Order: sequence, then structure tokens, then C-alpha cells
Amino acid sequence: MAQAHHVGRRVQKEVRKEERLEARLTVAQKQLFARAAALRGTSVTDFVVASAQDAATNTIKDFEVLKLRDEAREVFLNAILNPPAPNEALRAAAERYRENAGL
Repeated sequence: MAQAHHVGRRVQKEVRKEERLEARLTVAQKQLFARAAALRGTSVTDFVVASAQDAATNTIKDFEVLKLRDEAREVFLNAILNPPAPNEALRAAAERYRENAGL
């Protein structure tokens, strides 16, 4: 269960962490992560988890934006290349336009 901690005027909720994630690293990768974590003033674990979470969030967002763009492009192209036949309301609107425009 989450517990609330007051930090200044903000309330931070502590979520219980129950899942584990393990990875094998090269010495160079571990040193790089440790250096970056030290520069941020955090543990290597917290640095790696925060970085992975940011990367995952951005990857998902980018994919969804691209997918939406692809879907919108398909709908647009289909409407341009295969327009529906004009219905009665559209024909009536065109007729009113011609009358009002003096055409």
C-alpha cells in the first residue's frame, strides 16, 4: 500500500516496489552509469530505473504519434482518392451557393 510523505508543500507517495529487473553489463557500462548517477546525486539503481522509464515513455509516445499520423494520412488519402458520392444535403447546399453567388 502507498504511504504519503510530506516534503515541503508537496506530498509524495511511496509505492511499494515488488518487481525485479536484472541485466548483465560490461565494466564500461557500469562505470558510465555509476558516474552519471553520482553526477545526479542518486544511486545507480535509481538512475538506471529513472532513465529506463524515461526511455520507455518516450518510445511509446513516439510510436503512438507516428501510428496516429499514419492512420490520419490513410484516412485523408482515401477521402481524396475515393470521395463519397454527393448526398441530397450536399447537392442542396451547392444549389443554394450557386443561387447566392449568382452563378
